[in-house]
Amino acid sequence: MRFYSNSYKIAGRNISFATILWFTLTIIALIVQFFKGMPGSINNYLIFKGVFFHSINQTNLYAAYPAAYGDVNHYGPVFGLLIAPFALLPNMPGCFLWGIANAAVLFYAVNKLPVSTKNKHIILLIGVVEMMTAMHSVQYNPMLTGFIILSYTLVHDKKEIWATLFIVLGILTKIYGIAGLAFFLFSENKVKFILYLIFWIAILFVLPMAISSPTFVIQSYKDWYFSLAEKNELNNESVMQGMSAMRIIKKLFGFTLIKEVYIIAAGAIFYLLALLRFKHHKNINFQLYYLAFLLIGVVIFSSSAEAPTFVIAMMGVGIWFVTDNNKEKWKIALIIFALILTTFSSTDVFPNVVKVNYIRPYGLKALPCLLIWLTIAFQLLFNKFGTVVQQKYA
Repeated sequence: MRFYSNSYKIAGRNISFATILWFTLTIIALIVQFFKGMPGSINNYLIFKGVFFHSINQTNLYAAYPAAYGDVNHYGPVFGLLIAPFALLPNMPGCFLWGIANAAVLFYAVNKLPVSTKNKHIILLIGVVEMMTAMHSVQYNPMLTGFIILSYTLVHDKKEIWATLFIVLGILTKIYGIAGLAFFLFSENKVKFILYLIFWIAILFVLPMAISSPTFVIQSYKDWYFSLAEKNELNNESVMQGMSAMRIIKKLFGFTLIKEVYIIAAGAIFYLLALLRFKHHKNINFQLYYLAFLLIGVVIFSSSAEAPTFVIAMMGVGIWFVTDNNKEKWKIALIIFALILTTFSSTDVFPNVVKVNYIRPYGLKALPCLLIWLTIAFQLLFNKFGTVVQQKYA
């Protein structure tokens, strides 16, 4: 039996190695962050917490509050409700439970995927270090990744009412959640999907008004738009963000005159072309490939992509790897390349001089993910998926 399939009896229950590692590394990352010196070491959490209290006080969600935390909020008004249970606690327990909740949501989502238990463990192990990186920044990205995956698995299980909840929740907190809309084409209840989508948009738009006011929420959405537009401009000047396909193409390959919007548009064309293979929409492998395609794409085509964001992309890489039944040597090499350059380039394994002079300026963290994204694009367009609609997994 391979190590990732091993299980250990804890409190009378058999717990897999992947599960133990997943939550152990989460806890270690959070504890290390606390020891770096609070409150500065949990700055992102303080920003998140601020969304709740600024909503209650009806003060601008996107203004700078240097006395409370560095940087500014870039998440939607609904985020104030999502963070509320944690924001009401003192900083340390609130932040700790926030981190555990992020890891737990993503863990749960992976375990709902229609793949074998062994493959679920492999996906977790491929993404575990990136999840730990996100936890060092007490980020929201693991939970968001879980929402996107759940929006697919719930469509797969014909539970459109809950699938659309996670889609809308993802969109109204962080724009990346928009990827879930693609799963509409995989739904067998498209009318219900649309109606539930409208229902949840209305509910989640109105709900933050319960802790603020209608005027404040409407103004906050306007402010959010301008906040994101401003952030997009700043990302182009930051080496810590914008680690994307656009930076690779422009700075690594020297195509400096190409506008980023054209690169994004080219990526969008591949998404649309793949979806034109209508006869494969019910095929489980096609759906999983497309899920992986989306998870990688929302990161590598984002001007906001930074190290803690790549947990989203690497979960996509893991899903692609376990779905691809033909494990050719070059595909194994791609996974190893992704683990080395994408995952470990954010850790102390890479010397700081390499990160500063090469990884960040050229966006090299995104390079393996871009190569895998292109591989999936080819497979979605040309693979013969057969007629298998459902599969049984052990």
